[in-house]
Amino acid sequence: MPFSVSWHTLLDELDDLSDGAELITPLSHDRFRITDVQEHRVVVRFTETGDTRPLQRDQFETLYRRIQEANNEFDLDRLPPDADPYPAVLSLHPRFEIDEQRGTITEQDGETATQLVSDDAETDDTERVEPDGLDVYSDALLLIDALERHHVSDLTELETNALVNLYTLCSDVQRNANEFRQNIADVLLDRLHHDQPVHGQYGSVQRTARRNRSLKDDELVLNAFEAAGIERKRLTTVDANKVDEALDVTELSESDVYEIDESEYVRKAEVDEEVKESRLQGLKDRLAASEEAETDDLRREIEELEDRIDDLTSFSTGTQMQS
Repeated sequence: MPFSVSWHTLLDELDDLSDGAELITPLSHDRFRITDVQEHRVVVRFTETGDTRPLQRDQFETLYRRIQEANNEFDLDRLPPDADPYPAVLSLHPRFEIDEQRGTITEQDGETATQLVSDDAETDDTERVEPDGLDVYSDALLLIDALERHHVSDLTELETNALVNLYTLCSDVQRNANEFRQNIADVLLDRLHHDQPVHGQYGSVQRTARRNRSLKDDELVLNAFEAAGIERKRLTTVDANKVDEALDVTELSESDVYEIDESEYVRKAEVDEEVKESRLQGLKDRLAASEEAETDDLRREIEELEDRIDDLTSFSTGTQMQS
């Protein structure tokens, strides 16, 4: 397909964007908006700095050619300096998609995802849908509602029952969130490579290894050190500290006396607090700007969830049952 066809398809997509649409670059994660669409260039303004920059058509064509030359998958690390916005804008084309996990932009046969992170025109039509079977969702809603109803800046001013409710909800959110986090980690583990952090909107994760060791059977350990010239009476009971001291003066290796188990896990590499605060503020603004009926529906939804939990967890004392 000639580039001119893809270019005009991209321009049509850009023309349809709302004024508040915001994109994010795949490498530097800078946010920007489209301010002008012309035949030979696209003008963008970066959200954080306010800088305006024209993106030229010939540079889009160069990226387009490189994607095709690389069997429809181009490595984003090969981009020239300051070329990060080009793939983000190109991803608005129905056939181009960025895979941040693989660090590539690809051309697909069908419609794809984009680097569009917000579109004000779509927010009014977005319906809140509770995910099925996700306990942390309900707990989080209730905790948010409780935090909104109480002044938690000074916990000493709160009534005891309010503190009990907050503590209970925090405990439930922590437990369910940890379980959900582990489920996510199990899936991520198959997609991550060592020393290659993968970035998301709010932060990044990377694969690393954890090394655990435990002493082998006492008799096996004693025999190993005895063969290495350490008398049994110096290790009448196998103690990890004594074993480590003995290892320092022998040629035994750790594996001779320790069962060593290495396991891999996902750990949090960093958190982008600014992005989180920006997102949270956006959610607050959306709720504040929503119609009164919509706000009432959300409030009723939270109250119904709270009532269900009260029914499941409440109990009556003997005095209350007799009265």
